[in-house]
Amino acid sequence: MARYRLHCIGASGNSYKLALYLNCAGLDWEPVGVDFAGGQTRDPDWRTKINAMGEVPVLEVDGQLMSQSGAILIWLAETTGKFAPANDQRYEALRWIMFDNHKFTSNHAMHRFQNSFMPEPVHPAILSFLRARTEASFAIVEKHLADRAFMLGDKPTIVDFSLAGYVYYPKEETGFDIAVDFPALHAWRQRLAALPGCQPPYELMPVGSDLRQTMRRPA
Repeated sequence: MARYRLHCIGASGNSYKLALYLNCAGLDWEPVGVDFAGGQTRDPDWRTKINAMGEVPVLEVDGQLMSQSGAILIWLAETTGKFAPANDQRYEALRWIMFDNHKFTSNHAMHRFQNSFMPEPVHPAILSFLRARTEASFAIVEKHLADRAFMLGDKPTIVDFSLAGYVYYPKEETGFDIAVDFPALHAWRQRLAALPGCQPPYELMPVGSDLRQTMRRPA
């Protein structure tokens, strides 16, 4: 059994942040599938044993269970030294990880889910609202990446893995064409994709519920 066990599903971008980090860092890890579509994360027993918050990802390591991708990335960087920010960048790293969790990933993830995984078409006003919030978040990162290779400079850190959660899912699924509309963001994700160990989310996490099987294609 691998030392690091990631409870996840392929469609979870927050899980992908950790899967991508673990793979690129060359750590001994394996994905553990969760039946999200079947309601496993809502099961009282699962919440008692795995995560009281009822969410993936959950990282299991040395008998300890941890949740919340941002906190886990910080812990991994501190305990392994892999992709850790420099000491004088720790505040800046935390600032961007909090921005990602609150806005960049949050807005993008909500738009993607409403766009593709709801059983019935969503009211256009909801998608429009979420799209505007996503574009505003993207614009901030786009400007930041205009003159640097990675979020904190010339080397990738946990900040880059945090922001990478949802940017590799297909545009048909997310509703965003990053390559066309956000060139600096696209160039950054290409640089990240060139790292040894980088693979798309559904390849790194071919486990658990496959939400694509019930995906509602936009008209």
